[in-house]
Amino acid sequence: MIFYLFLFIIIVQRVSELLIARRNEAHMKRMGGEEHGSRHYPLIVAVHLLFLLSFTLEVILFNKEISPLWIIILPIILITQIVRYWAVFSLGPFWNTKIMIVPDLEVVAKGPYRFMRHPNYLVVAVEILFLPILFQAYFTAILFTILNAAILSIRIPAEEKALMEHTDYKKAFLAKKRFIPGKEES
Repeated sequence: MIFYLFLFIIIVQRVSELLIARRNEAHMKRMGGEEHGSRHYPLIVAVHLLFLLSFTLEVILFNKEISPLWIIILPIILITQIVRYWAVFSLGPFWNTKIMIVPDLEVVAKGPYRFMRHPNYLVVAVEILFLPILFQAYFTAILFTILNAAILSIRIPAEEKALMEHTDYKKAFLAKKRFIPGKEES
């Protein structure tokens, strides 16, 4: 029963995020924003949908139960939710599931973005690993952690490139030391 509650929350969360992203995309397009990296976006959507399907099937078909380590895993998941919404609220109308860039705007450098470049991707990576582990769905945890890493190896460079070419990203972030280091420029 608890699994279905978690699954329901995840689905409601993802649908609401897609609605927010769609609204923000329209807002950014009205401001002259353009999408970058659109060729890999369907892969991201597919991986996320397949993750939910694999997670659900592994738990149901193999009668997986909540992990005896839930007392450790659940707080990790809850902390990721705090960071997720901190990132979403920090970006406000510029948060999106796509790489949407409004040229010549200053990048957001508040909230978790003061400490790392891509906090939302960290949140997703932690979720993809720990949500399945919470229910002992280890196959899903391992497979989709690998797939997510592969997708992010495409996504993050595409986003960094778009931000560097169309915003003050280089000035705002690359010279700062943060938890996730990048090549420092002088």
